[in-house]
Amino acid sequence: MKYIDEFNDPDLARRLLDEIRATVTRPWALMEVCGGQTHSIIRHGIDQLLPDEVELIHGPGCPVCVTPLDVIDKALEIAARPDVIFCSFGDMLRVPGTDRDLFRVKGEGGDVRVVYSPLDALELARRHPDRQVVFFAIGFETTAPANAMAVHQARRLALDNFSLLVSHVRVPPAIEAIMTAPSCRVQGFLAAGHVCSVMGTAEYPELAERHRVPLVVTGFEPLDILEGIRRAVHQLERGEHRLENAYPRAVREQGNPAALRMIEEVFEVADRNWRGIGPIPASGWRLTDAFRAYDAEHRFDVTGIRTEEPAVCRAGEILQGLIKPTQCEAFGKACTPRTPLGATMVSNEGACAAYYLYRRMTDTPAQQGSRIPREEMNPVG
Repeated sequence: MKYIDEFNDPDLARRLLDEIRATVTRPWALMEVCGGQTHSIIRHGIDQLLPDEVELIHGPGCPVCVTPLDVIDKALEIAARPDVIFCSFGDMLRVPGTDRDLFRVKGEGGDVRVVYSPLDALELARRHPDRQVVFFAIGFETTAPANAMAVHQARRLALDNFSLLVSHVRVPPAIEAIMTAPSCRVQGFLAAGHVCSVMGTAEYPELAERHRVPLVVTGFEPLDILEGIRRAVHQLERGEHRLENAYPRAVREQGNPAALRMIEEVFEVADRNWRGIGPIPASGWRLTDAFRAYDAEHRFDVTGIRTEEPAVCRAGEILQGLIKPTQCEAFGKACTPRTPLGATMVSNEGACAAYYLYRRMTDTPAQQGSRIPREEMNPVG
């Protein structure tokens, strides 16, 4: 089937669902890696339309959600300093740190500003040479080129009052960690199309072959997701395990060469800690030695912060696909968008936020069947 050009075609949606139902003969568990895909799935009820044999597991595809607690606390400490203008995308402002969030810091007098691009923060540094301007550089591979460009421009303009607090993470090592965890139930992946539009698909065939799982690069519209599920189910039923690109209108095998060159010049691969999951080797980026002067973590000497996650929040299990949000005892009670215990309830791409926003307040039969006793959990890392 050709890739989807029309997004509002109920007849095509029906045909895709009919083909999935006609193909599936046994239970299969697929993980969508991207938080944007999770929100589309829950908003449109895609998981409820699928046959009972096909379960969708929500993965760690929300960059806000996986930004570790110690990095949030570093951001809070830097943002509270009187000589700093701290810049961030809006969805980071309510992510809870150990005892407060960026909104609280702003309310207490910190100069915290919402920007729409790291280049906006760069312009603030140019206009305020007497202030240190810090941009909170989080995200998967998708946001890395723009953040790299900002640092590259800062060096070209000799702006020594600009820096990044970097918490970039990479998808392929996360898939590796999920597949090697003892508790893994995932049998196939819907890979994030926007990540692959930047990075290409070169890292995925080897992952699919080594772990014997289908990897289908998928977009974000409902028909994109249904097409990705259709292809993954076909592979599983045939005993196949390979990469498929179901999003060719945006994704090429080689990715975006200009973006890749910028990333390679400014960043280098590093181990990263994922909030609620733990350390994953080679799963992130840090600034190279050539750009280390623009690293806010070192500039403000906040490298020694150590934290512990609150025990009541089960966001880590949700991010690993071990439970659904409704299986957390605090969901919709102690933890709501107004009183979030974890980032998965705050972020625009968080699974808990999706369930709360679209009123998925109780388990569906499929979720009840997938429940794993907490004492049997074996988290990644």
